[in-house]
Amino acid sequence: MARLGPCAANAWEVSAQAADLRRRPVPPRPVACDARPKPVRFDLARSAIIIVDMQNDFCHPRGWLAGIGVDIAPARRPIAPLAALLPMLRAAGVSVIWLNWGTRPDRLNLSPALRHVYDGAGTGGGIGDPGPGGEPVLQAGSWSAAVVDELSPAPADIAVDKHRMSGFWDTPLDSILRNLAVTTLLFAGVNLDQCVLHTLADANFLGYDTLLLEDCTATTNPDFCHAATILNITQIFGFVLDSTELLKEIAP
Repeated sequence: MARLGPCAANAWEVSAQAADLRRRPVPPRPVACDARPKPVRFDLARSAIIIVDMQNDFCHPRGWLAGIGVDIAPARRPIAPLAALLPMLRAAGVSVIWLNWGTRPDRLNLSPALRHVYDGAGTGGGIGDPGPGGEPVLQAGSWSAAVVDELSPAPADIAVDKHRMSGFWDTPLDSILRNLAVTTLLFAGVNLDQCVLHTLADANFLGYDTLLLEDCTATTNPDFCHAATILNITQIFGFVLDSTELLKEIAP
């Protein structure tokens, strides 16, 4: 019998004569972590981490945000904890998904309302326009939309382009997660109160368990935006923990 499927947790066994639709059981890898609002236990074998928008245009000193005068120091804070955590997650078999802005060169996947957010006067300088270094802002395949060098994706990592604040709208993200047989999602990246929160909320609405890694997220907006987002996540959407708690469980 041959195996057909995207991963061990979601595969058939087939031959020319028969098909066995039963998925093989995947041994659980439970971890227990201190979290808010209460300690949480979850299964690494059914988990993935979604890293949102750790891109040059948001996090690099020569990127778009820095070029328009935004202090990007907060956006760079998740780099060090993510660099420590990701190798351990990969070794534990957790899928790593990079969810980045990546728009079409013709911007046909951007509505006027979305373009207005970043180009309120209609004079240029928004998504798809030339950025500080001449690269088109957040255009798929460009330096602007690439993950910062300090967090270079591994060959087995998964990349998903988005063009909304939520990574689930008009993208294959949900299909990918369901094909991976994932039920629990860890969230990291920027901005916490914008793309991270909206993707996390949509994941919750779709039935995924959602956990935010607070030290692996940040926002360039005022501190009260961070505080309000953490409050909403702990009250409504899931759990908040630090990556150090998870590393205690998975580090060799």
